[in-house]
Amino acid sequence: QVQLVESGGGSVQAGGSLRLSCASSGSISSINFMGWYRQAPRKQRELVAVITSDGITNYVDSVKGRFTISRDNAKNTVYLQMNSLKPEDTAVYYCNALKMAYVYWGQGTQVTVSS
Repeated sequence: QVQLVESGGGSVQAGGSLRLSCASSGSISSINFMGWYRQAPRKQRELVAVITSDGITNYVDSVKGRFTISRDNAKNTVYLQMNSLKPEDTAVYYCNALKMAYVYWGQGTQVTVSS
């Protein structure tokens, strides 16, 4: 069982930055994939960024060059550094972990970007 707790959301103006954190209740070193999803009002949840256990990363096109996902295995935490934020980045951001055949979700953290 893996419990994920997100933090770091908030309200910023366009062009600002936020760093989201996802703390795991257990070791993340053996988790195959960890990622960040987001869901805006009246939209489907979308994958924003993912990082593998080997540190390979991938991003949705809309955030490439602005967001950076990283992991600190010693702290059992995954981060999402978000720079040059835009109003369209407004959403609830969820941490996700895929370990073996199981998928785990955090409770979400709200990010609001005003123009």
